[in-house]
Amino acid sequence: MSGLNINVDSSRQDVILIELEGYLDAHTFEDLETLFEDLSLQGQHRLMVDLNRLKYVSSAGAGVFIGALGVCQENDGNIALIRPSAEVKEIFDLLGVFHIFPIASTPEEAFLALVN
Repeated sequence: MSGLNINVDSSRQDVILIELEGYLDAHTFEDLETLFEDLSLQGQHRLMVDLNRLKYVSSAGAGVFIGALGVCQENDGNIALIRPSAEVKEIFDLLGVFHIFPIASTPEEAFLALVN
């Protein structure tokens, strides 16, 4: 398996866009976990995560999302997931993760879900 590429775009007002590409697994989940922790320390609790190019997510990777969601919600924020790939959608469905996150088709839709 390959690694995980993370791109962070903070150009939107009070909402961070995170784009993930590759594999979120036991070897890479700590990279995303560290990013979520750093953003929280900076007071960023409204996050959009584009999953369109994420090829795989393990249960450890899903756990990172769940942990970060709790922190965001405790700070009046949330995490919206954008365009999950078919592979990620299947795994998140099996784990029952999708019902706790707003799901969006576009970054604009996710942005509106987080600011309204």
